[in-house]
Amino acid sequence: MNKISIAKSYIKHLSNGDLEQLLSLFAENGRVISPVYGHKDYKEFYLQLFADTNNSDLSIKGIFEDATTGNIALHFNYQWTLKNDSHVNFEVVDILEFNDDNKIEVLTIIYDTVRSRELVKQL
Repeated sequence: MNKISIAKSYIKHLSNGDLEQLLSLFAENGRVISPVYGHKDYKEFYLQLFADTNNSDLSIKGIFEDATTGNIALHFNYQWTLKNDSHVNFEVVDILEFNDDNKIEVLTIIYDTVRSRELVKQL
């Protein structure tokens, strides 16, 4: 699978709540850098995110590949329903860094957390 396909699969699996398929996209030493959850091992991050989530609806706005590094910037809209039925809608840019086997090694999440940070604290 090429990097663009992996980025699209990432959005699909995150939106569908398919944890097993989502985790299969990551390298064993993968990690996530999140403005709400901090720096975490990828498994720990997604287990926590899925535990806090009732529903996710994601729509891709753009996928950009850096010609030098091969990193992918994934721009999308995230409609997130938390376990307590709070809703938050925001735009996100995820930066995907890959290893030589086209597995995600580092995923950096960038978005405005003003509303989502408070909602997650209430869980």
